[in-house]
Amino acid sequence: MTISMYQASVPVYLQYLSSISAVLDKGAAFAEARKIDPATLLQTRLYPDMHPLVKQVQIFTDQAVRGASRLAGAEPPSFPDTETSFAELKARIDRAVAHVKSFKPEQIDGSETRDIVMKTPRGDMTFKGQQYLLGFSLPNFFFHATTTYSILRHVGVEVGKMDFMGGPPR
Repeated sequence: MTISMYQASVPVYLQYLSSISAVLDKGAAFAEARKIDPATLLQTRLYPDMHPLVKQVQIFTDQAVRGASRLAGAEPPSFPDTETSFAELKARIDRAVAHVKSFKPEQIDGSETRDIVMKTPRGDMTFKGQQYLLGFSLPNFFFHATTTYSILRHVGVEVGKMDFMGGPPR
């Protein structure tokens, strides 16, 4: 049995968008319970040269939105990076979920060999769809999801692996 490009992308994006949203809930509750300014947590970094929590979530959601869009051959929408609270980050995740859910399997299946060209400040990056999903989009998506989780875990938020994963896939 083979796995389709849709199955390898959309359900994965949705599972982790949901789980990281729940992790952010725990981060907000942690800040409130300990009377920590939420802005302090949102600007926390694992290391000085890494992005803060807020930027990790922004990049994480961008990867899901752009990944699904590019696989479907659609122009990805741009989400402005203006969030300054846990509630705003959760609203951004909700927008990402709605966008990813808007794609149907027939829009993404068969994209294994679709040319995907990403414009970057360093020049164009060209991929085939499967290479883009497995070698670029999902690794970046998981890197920023993991870093979001790790920042909150590092400051003491009680989260574990199942919080990160969001439970078994459905």
